[in-house]
Amino acid sequence: MADSRFVYVTYIRTTPEKLWQALIDPEFTRQYWYEVWQDCEWTPGASWKLMIPDGRVGDSGEVLEIEPGRRFVLSWRKEFKPELREEGDSRMTCELEKLGESVKLTIIHEIEKPGSKLIEGVSNGWPHILASLKSLLETGESLVETRRWPEGI
Repeated sequence: MADSRFVYVTYIRTTPEKLWQALIDPEFTRQYWYEVWQDCEWTPGASWKLMIPDGRVGDSGEVLEIEPGRRFVLSWRKEFKPELREEGDSRMTCELEKLGESVKLTIIHEIEKPGSKLIEGVSNGWPHILASLKSLLETGESLVETRRWPEGI
């Protein structure tokens, strides 16, 4: 087990196919995740980048595991905040499980560093992003606060 770990579980009224697409499709992620998108081929060993609207690479890593429609695991390094970049690679696991008319979405973000500032940051970020994703899939509208990249960051 990692020294610092964040686990988040939510249930979304959608299908696994729609949720999977919402998680990996660049045009979809822009709608609920501060206008960022993921640059990735979504195959094992592929490079992964989270792109900030101004063209900077926000985070980077590699696809460690992938089961389309069900699960992916990424190595994840924060790029645009030097103090978090210094912590090195973390690991983010995303799992989807169909439960009746809903999909259980589990995010596990972990790093081998006690008291990680990265994990502290994602512990605040993931709930807001995933709430916006849930809202978008269930109502057609993301949360207003997550539609635009924050100024000055």
